[in-house]
Amino acid sequence: MLMSIKKWGNSQGLRFSKELLEQLKIQVNDEVNVEVVEEKIIITKAHPDKIDIEKLFADYKGEYRGDEFDWGLPKGDEVW
Repeated sequence: MLMSIKKWGNSQGLRFSKELLEQLKIQVNDEVNVEVVEEKIIITKAHPDKIDIEKLFADYKGEYRGDEFDWGLPKGDEVW
């Protein structure tokens, strides 16, 4: 795909088509990582640091056991 770099304010930029972003599963305002490797620009979707617990366990079919754990008596200035 041939594209050209355009002036955008005081910067330069590339504009990506909606179809291209859909193929990459990137949406407007998603964060991406940009790196240069052997004279190539590599753009990858950034993975957020925060994990959505509901998404993380969406496919979990096991049974949940909410067991308590005894950490023992306080060793310092902990408040229990």
